Amino acid sequence: MDVDRLLPTPEAADLIALTREIADKELSPRVDEHEAAETYPEGLFETLGEAGLLGLAYPEEHGGGGQPYEVYLQVLEELAARWAAVAVATSVHTLACHPLHAFGTREQKERWLPAMLEGRTIGGYSLSEPQAGSDAAALSCKAERQEDGGGYRVTGTKAWITHGGRAGFYALFARTAPGSHGVSCFLAPGATEGLTFGAPERKMGLQAVPTTAAYWDGALLEEDRLVGKEGQGLQIAFSALDNGRLGIAACATGLAQAALDTAVAYANERTTFGRRIVDHQGLGFLLADMAAAVDAARATYLDAARRRDLGRPFSRQASAAKLIATDTAMKVTTDAVQVLGGYGYTRDFPVERYMREAKIMQIFEGTNQIQRLVISRGLALAEK
Repeated sequence: MDVDRLLPTPEAADLIALTREIADKELSPRVDEHEAAETYPEGLFETLGEAGLLGLAYPEEHGGGGQPYEVYLQVLEELAARWAAVAVATSVHTLACHPLHAFGTREQKERWLPAMLEGRTIGGYSLSEPQAGSDAAALSCKAERQEDGGGYRVTGTKAWITHGGRAGFYALFARTAPGSHGVSCFLAPGATEGLTFGAPERKMGLQAVPTTAAYWDGALLEEDRLVGKEGQGLQIAFSALDNGRLGIAACATGLAQAALDTAVAYANERTTFGRRIVDHQGLGFLLADMAAAVDAARATYLDAARRRDLGRPFSRQASAAKLIATDTAMKVTTDAVQVLGGYGYTRDFPVERYMREAKIMQIFEGTNQIQRLVISRGLALAEK
């Protein structure tokens, strides 16, 4: 069913309607085939870009959609309700655009940002490393400045890159000096000599969009590929991650909504003991709890987004939204499998895939244990 959304403008309502039309036409008919075969949906992200759905949260002057974050996230939720992998990749693309938009020079923005926001080139976010996931300050991939302004030589391994090997650019974080203030951010072209990618990870879910490692073997990045100042990388990364956590919260909510919709439809059709199973109180109450949890997850991410749109602090609320929405997705998708019984455990229905897809959402963009750490630190600081 379509979610009854409270949108701030008629333009936003039209945008949601357009998103639903595109998602129903381009995503829903293809998701099962590509996820089962683990094949990339060629041309799909170009279609989303042409529709203006890949730069919604950024200013129109650079090719973006000029939409409030609360609207962008609801678009993302609609995509996730049809195809979680595509929605996650869209969120990551938006995340990868943030460093240039927020910290780039005027010349850098004019040169690169329009193609990124219009979806003519798709982005990946390259922060994690095999030994540095949640602890970003421990990363070891190096970017060594060359003499006479000759750019930076990058050497090292990055991990868990959504769209790895497929993206046209990467927001790359590499070490330019020792210590926590020695990490810098670069806008790295996808086609760079000395950059190669590993085989796609063999994942539980989100199979259609690759996640890979990247290997930098002395690859040269020109001087103007540095975003912000040297040593500003972790500040840039963490400012982007607050936005990324909201994106994953919206994706998780869309996934949970899809599981709820499937469970409700099945419960209204399936009969036992002469009654629809939805009419049995035990199952009806389970569905009610699922619906309430999805509504609560949506309200939580929208609260954080509205704070962001008003220019108010939202880091703690972003972590809370990511925590609540992804835990909700895991619970609701698991309950949906239970509602469908034995059929829920088969690939004849999508809920088993939803359950597999929900698990990773509790892990990436900072595990939910990290979100609890962010929230508790925020509470401690508030008391000082």
